[in-house]
Amino acid sequence: MTDTATRPTPAASTYSDGNFARVAEELTAFDLQVIGQIPETLDGRYVRNGANPVVPTDPATSHWFTGTGMVHGVRLRGGRAEWYRNRWVRGDDVVEALGEPAVPGPRRSVDFSPNTSVIGFAGTTWALVEAGALPTELGYELDTTCRNDFFGTLRTGFTAHPKLDPDTGELHAVCYAWQDLMDHVEYVVIGADGSVRKTVDVPLPGMSMIHDMSLTQNYAVIYDLPVTVDLDLVLSGKTSFPFRWDPDYGARVGLLPRDGTAAEIVWCDVGLCYVFHPLNAYEDDDGRVVIDLCRYDKMFDRDLLGPAGDSIPTLDRWTIDPATRRVDEERVDERSHEFPQVRADRTARRHRFGYTVGLSGGLVPGANYKFDYDTGTATSHDHGPGRGSGEAVFVADPAGSAEDDGWLMSFVYDETTDGSELVILDARDLSRAPVARVLLPQRVPYGFHGSWVPDAAVPAPTAS
Repeated sequence: MTDTATRPTPAASTYSDGNFARVAEELTAFDLQVIGQIPETLDGRYVRNGANPVVPTDPATSHWFTGTGMVHGVRLRGGRAEWYRNRWVRGDDVVEALGEPAVPGPRRSVDFSPNTSVIGFAGTTWALVEAGALPTELGYELDTTCRNDFFGTLRTGFTAHPKLDPDTGELHAVCYAWQDLMDHVEYVVIGADGSVRKTVDVPLPGMSMIHDMSLTQNYAVIYDLPVTVDLDLVLSGKTSFPFRWDPDYGARVGLLPRDGTAAEIVWCDVGLCYVFHPLNAYEDDDGRVVIDLCRYDKMFDRDLLGPAGDSIPTLDRWTIDPATRRVDEERVDERSHEFPQVRADRTARRHRFGYTVGLSGGLVPGANYKFDYDTGTATSHDHGPGRGSGEAVFVADPAGSAEDDGWLMSFVYDETTDGSELVILDARDLSRAPVARVLLPQRVPYGFHGSWVPDAAVPAPTAS
């Protein structure tokens, strides 16, 4: 286990300084400079969401996760980088600060700017966040269009981490809303048309922070781990974030049959830990559930403003036997890893390759890693001194047939120039120089999650 007792808690300004600091302008730039050659087959947008407070906040109490959302995007077509845009995701706080009209669409008991991820689904672009707020629909050029409760079919809020079933085109999600659902979460399945077709209430002993979920061929995997609501913490004024480490809550993972009820969940105890992001999950030939994930020893214990100060995330594998409820926990790599990814069409299936970002100095990103689970080996791409990659999205090469035929695409920050680039790596061989580097007109702050949204999935508007 990682020894967390000697890890320093970051200073209060950790999540407000350097490349964690907000950018204050929305920019549009065309015909970006490219070093290398963008693959001609890439036709669409790379988009990424993250916290970027619309007005400056108090670094002594502001939690990184509560900043208003800002989406950054680059459009690629015909080997060119046609544009870069960054836009705040409009919630009530953003439109009030900017003096703009209210955002249309339905409302829930809570409204805040979705700041965690952005996806293309059901022919449109969605900015997402967990904890009760509705998804926000974005136009092709990243301007906010409306709140959207999946066309009137979503009961409460949503999540930032739905899983797309590559067979059915459905989204699977585990959703919590600490203001409304203090004793349960919802397992939600959304059809390819964008309408909710199923909601299952899952009782819990308390309200834990369920940031992500996993999907296998037969199960939705629920992570019920010991970070729970602490309203006294918010009332104390120490932080704007209502969750804290709660070891008395215990730690378990639930296997909910995809076509079953909450009464059929198989709950299995695991060692005390927290997981933001699983890499993938699948069922092996013996019916066991195999989950690769990034695991923290603890979370939001001493560091009340973000995830960097209590422990480092390692790459682990859990193998769960539903018959015995036994969980075997294995360390895959001792180094610090986050933002795990697999090729999208391997979701819920056995994967050979997984991709992560190495971290240093808390949450400061660095190299891109590729793990080969068949051989047990890892390779990496070091971007150079002072340069580090955010979450890298795997984009499949339509001309390829192997699992790793494709590219890794991410925003890379260079502290020596205080600038950012969109970097495209060859996923087949990370030791190679980047396929292409797109120079951006401003830095992109460290943020959360993004997607490659091909124009085939969300078409570009036609010229009038």
